[in-house]
Amino acid sequence: MTKQTERILDVLKTAMEAELIGHQFYKAASKNTKDPKGKAVFFRMAEEEMGHFRYLRHQYRFILDTGDYDFTRKLLKSPKKGASSPIFSKEIKKRIKSSHFEVSALSIGMKLEMEAFSFYRKCATKATTPEAKKFYNELAEWEQGHYQAFKNQLELLKEDYFAANHFVPM
Repeated sequence: MTKQTERILDVLKTAMEAELIGHQFYKAASKNTKDPKGKAVFFRMAEEEMGHFRYLRHQYRFILDTGDYDFTRKLLKSPKKGASSPIFSKEIKKRIKSSHFEVSALSIGMKLEMEAFSFYRKCATKATTPEAKKFYNELAEWEQGHYQAFKNQLELLKEDYFAANHFVPM
């Protein structure tokens, strides 16, 4: 096995671990949110993260067997960049004062997704072939779409949440 192949496999191991962490987080968020729409969205995101994991695991195994990526296998269509659809129902504003878990989940989710898309962008810049660069950029776009959805929802809730809880934003 070449050094380059070993590096690629290490990157894929790191990426698979991150996807499993995201899966577990979103699964827990789905169970713990009191918002019905939030439950469904977090559950869907947990499934998407598991889909990413399976895709990366396939690539890992394919590289082990052949020494190269399987570019014939595609990710599912990525979410729209800058998704504006709210994660939570409109009713969350009625109980915003006690929505600590939901606001925390959005913040943590944003951080997870930002780390993921930054990681994949970095991998794309280090990729040695146009196909590998495209592969990592597609993954980055997925994660950036998730990040943007969280950011949009947090912006919709932040002022009301801070006001209801007498927080002063820094």
